[in-house]
Amino acid sequence: MKTPARVTITGAAGQIGYQLAFRIASGQMLGTDQPVILQLLEIPPALGALKGVEMELRDCAFETLYDVVATDDPNLAFKDTDYALLVGAKPRGPGMERKDLLLENAKIFSVQGKALNAHASRDVRVLVVGNPASTNALIALSNAPDLPAAHFTAMTRLDHNRAISQLAAKTEAQVSEIRRMTIWGNHSATQYPDISHARIAGRPAADLVDRAWVENDFIPTVQQRGAAIIKARGASSAASAASSAIDHIHDWVMGTPADDWVSMGVPSDGSYGIAEGVVYSFPVRCSGGRHEIVTGLDIDEFSRARMDATEAELREERAGVADLL
Repeated sequence: MKTPARVTITGAAGQIGYQLAFRIASGQMLGTDQPVILQLLEIPPALGALKGVEMELRDCAFETLYDVVATDDPNLAFKDTDYALLVGAKPRGPGMERKDLLLENAKIFSVQGKALNAHASRDVRVLVVGNPASTNALIALSNAPDLPAAHFTAMTRLDHNRAISQLAAKTEAQVSEIRRMTIWGNHSATQYPDISHARIAGRPAADLVDRAWVENDFIPTVQQRGAAIIKARGASSAASAASSAIDHIHDWVMGTPADDWVSMGVPSDGSYGIAEGVVYSFPVRCSGGRHEIVTGLDIDEFSRARMDATEAELREERAGVADLL
């Protein structure tokens, strides 16, 4: 039996957190040979619901679930944690300006960054799911100076998976046949889903679809998919977001196939002209618990303009929370 891995989920009684907890407890994220201790964090008003989540988790009798900690104390929730999925975030309310939303979430993620810095494993891997994910990740890592910045990531895997699904439907391919999809930039409506380097059953994806479809249908559909789901079901993506978070951590830990890459929001190192100082989605390969930006890809003018536009939005977000960095 391996030593149990400690996994923190914030906002654990919410829709995404609820979906995540059972899948992680069953071994879907880290493997069925890896026991886990779930450390579940919620705000005080949600502790009753969190107790119910804990009860259900225990009732499932998962062989990989070693223990459950349910708390409203970030210091306890992040104690010795190996993996932290930061899901809980303040949603945008009626009449709330984007800057107000950024500032409210900055307060949450600065506290969590400090708690991670003080209590988490020195090798902790952090995934920020709560929106605005990229800027929240930047805030968290800025408040955790003793932890490696590269261990803080933001989720664009949901966008990546959405893009693969749309391309598969258009070309009547299986999602398993699609490789090298890329999401550049922010997890927002400015993100750029890029098929320039994607391949379908070994063939260039760009050769199998019309350019007009890419520009007028594919890109806007992926960019606006979250809003479309809210309109359809009256609530934001939950199961698909949780599934993508599982994919993100699984591939980060277990590695990506040699002929493929995934999309992750990571601290920019200057690759592709994206200056340091933002958490930006790049194509990455993972091995040995580390991610590395795929370099050397050709970038045409169409892509360059969209990559720059989403970077500009991230820098605007960063400016709005500069005092908390």
